[in-house]
Amino acid sequence: MQTYDLAPGHRISRVIKGGWQLAGGHGEIDRRTGIEDMIAFADAGITTFDCADIYTGVEALIGEFRAEYGRLRGTEALSKIKVHTKFVPDLGNLATLSKADVAKGIETSLSRLGLEQLNLVQFHWWDYEIDRQVEVATWLADLRREGKIANIGGTNFDTVQMSRILDAGVPLVSMQVQYSLIDDRPSRAMVEAAMAAGVSLLCYGSVAGGLFSERWLGAPEPEAPFENRSLTKYKLIVDEFGGWALFQDLLSALAGIAARHTSDIASIASRAILERPGVAAVIVGARNRNHLERNLAIPEIALSTEDFAAIDAVLSRANPVPGDIYTLERDRTGKHGAVMKYNLNTEGH
Repeated sequence: MQTYDLAPGHRISRVIKGGWQLAGGHGEIDRRTGIEDMIAFADAGITTFDCADIYTGVEALIGEFRAEYGRLRGTEALSKIKVHTKFVPDLGNLATLSKADVAKGIETSLSRLGLEQLNLVQFHWWDYEIDRQVEVATWLADLRREGKIANIGGTNFDTVQMSRILDAGVPLVSMQVQYSLIDDRPSRAMVEAAMAAGVSLLCYGSVAGGLFSERWLGAPEPEAPFENRSLTKYKLIVDEFGGWALFQDLLSALAGIAARHTSDIASIASRAILERPGVAAVIVGARNRNHLERNLAIPEIALSTEDFAAIDAVLSRANPVPGDIYTLERDRTGKHGAVMKYNLNTEGH
């Protein structure tokens, strides 16, 4: 597994195991199996795990994994495990959020994960109209100086807001963004600004919730209700991209590339994003270890000029997904915003 130094002393695997699908809305999770899966990922070299305070039960599950991994593999192996969590205050609390509330949230994550210092806290803010995001980010920076947090990142901030936070002196090392072959929003402004500021991109959605797979190649266009929120969310992106027929053309192109590399559609889609400027890692939303071998191979796939030409031939016919990072999703009255849940710290716990 290739690695990347996100910050001094913070080395990550370039494929990160995501945790959203271990939370509610994606089916029942057996805790014992979940921990065994994480051990398998870590042993194989995927040593970085992504979660959030709003992913119900996931921080605690990773905390249990860390405790067991330390017992089984020892402190040196455990020291290589990096956990990326998030601080996502509820929409209903943004206007009244205090510095003490932020400190309490961080303490809760520390307790669940069994850590004395959080490796990376990725900050998210639901509503720019409640213009306190820079203030709250500086409180996280204070907690970093106190030793509660090693590194600070952002999640789904657009380019302007990221720059405001950086200008306030908050030392962001990363920005987690949705980035895929059907969603190129980060490439327009974020990549250049982030690279100039030394902020690395951690990318989710590279397989579009599983739509980038052989299962959907040649399949009829799916219709609501979908089997989980991921498919609901990413089918809307397919619609913005240009529709199901164009997406089928892209799947066909990726299937041809996968055949040349003895790989699969999802891995090729992820590898293409890992190749993009400014991208440190892709986050794979693996519920289990069924595709672990393929996940491990992603960074080593050597895409050729011919491969990229086949992808670009389809992308040249696509519509750009509107806006900057997360612009569509921030519209709570729109179809993209309707997929989101905004008060999960209250509702989920």
